Amino acid sequence: MAEIRIENLRKTFGDFVAVQNSSFVVEDGEFLALLGPSGCGKTTTLRMIAGLELPTEGRIFLDGEDVTFNRARDRDIAFVFQLFALYPHFNVRKNIGFPLLAQGVPKAEIRERVEEIARLLQIDDILNKPVSGLAGGDRQRVALGRAIVRRPKCFLMDEPLGTLDAEFRDVMVRELRELHNRIHATTVYVTHDQLEAMAMADKIAIMNHGIIEQFGTPQEVYNLPASMYVADFVGSPPMNFIHFEGGVQKGNGSVAINGAQIKVPELHEDISPTKLALGIRPEHIQLDDNGPVRGSVFESEYLGTTQIVAVDLGNEIIKARVSSERQLKIGENVGLTFDSAKLSLFEVESGRAIQSVLYEGVSHG
Repeated sequence: MAEIRIENLRKTFGDFVAVQNSSFVVEDGEFLALLGPSGCGKTTTLRMIAGLELPTEGRIFLDGEDVTFNRARDRDIAFVFQLFALYPHFNVRKNIGFPLLAQGVPKAEIRERVEEIARLLQIDDILNKPVSGLAGGDRQRVALGRAIVRRPKCFLMDEPLGTLDAEFRDVMVRELRELHNRIHATTVYVTHDQLEAMAMADKIAIMNHGIIEQFGTPQEVYNLPASMYVADFVGSPPMNFIHFEGGVQKGNGSVAINGAQIKVPELHEDISPTKLALGIRPEHIQLDDNGPVRGSVFESEYLGTTQIVAVDLGNEIIKARVSSERQLKIGENVGLTFDSAKLSLFEVESGRAIQSVLYEGVSHG
């Protein structure tokens, strides 16, 4: 496998900018998820890495070689599409082995490698069945097998689980990650599903209007969102934002919210009076009779072991994840306590994070 390095990648279609000056590195054997909504530039980025689209500007390196303008067939990559792209008139064995046949690999070696991959994907019992009659999960395994059998330098996957139902998708998420661990493949995976990205990826690049808003581990993008966009896109429910106006001095460890002083990590810069937002995840809010922030229960969503409680603060509603054993009534006045070590502070106009919880060796940007 190989490292993928992207430098200042840009792609325009006429006046429309699909990808704006993206730079990142996928280390050898790493699993990267390109995450974002439809139209954010993630598939265009993947297609440029694959050689299916040529960049307007920038460079693409694969295993140290500049492949920016190489044809797709000269890049030694395997592409797995959302719609499988299988040959319906072939059986499973022939579908998996076709890339090797096209390369002129001897028949005995093709048979050996196809059966090896089939065992790896646990589809060796259906090798002689036509693909047209297979369930979605098995067809996806066949598509993966056809990609893996070539032993390429890297795998590129464009929402390969998008057509599967929820049950199959959960199974395939687990199997894809296990497969990645077994073959130590360098993988770039496009998805709009944050749960897929968080479950499988070593690193996540979150895209918005062609820009990479944040590049980091799942833990970093969840705990240290670099922008309000990232904080809102990652998490279910997403991060709460409590808006206020004012300035905060360097070294200050508190902000005023609804007349209450809320402790926050000390700032490393002065913030001039402006529109700010305090960010807090639902699981970092506790219902506390003596809590400094007061509100009334707006609604509650039962989830089994927990419940999501929406609390009306008067000018906005925030959500807390609490034990389902807590009995609450609509309209009940409650107090809230925030975990001060897990708060984030954002500048509303730019959306950028001013201050987030800091872990040793971890930063956002």
